[in-house]
Amino acid sequence: MLQLRPVCENCACDLPPDSIEARICSFECTFCRACVEGVLGNVCPNCGGGFQPRPVRPLHEYRPGVSLASRPAGSERKHKPVDGEAHRAFAAPIVNIAPHRR
Repeated sequence: MLQLRPVCENCACDLPPDSIEARICSFECTFCRACVEGVLGNVCPNCGGGFQPRPVRPLHEYRPGVSLASRPAGSERKHKPVDGEAHRAFAAPIVNIAPHRR
């Protein structure tokens, strides 16, 4: 089950469970749309993968035990600002490879 981390790892902006601005990689690294598009170039600085919009967990319990109330979002705040120069060097050889091919 996704952790639904509460902040962007780079800029620490809030990403509540219902945020449509949250982006995740396959390892659940979590960043905001602005950082993914403007800073990271759709290359995860932790694993090199691409990003997708993070799903929104249902607020209402349409099935027993399956909702934000029964399965709350994570509360651990991971804030590891990206070193722009180091990220550009890391991403350069893979940025032009489609995320599903990395």
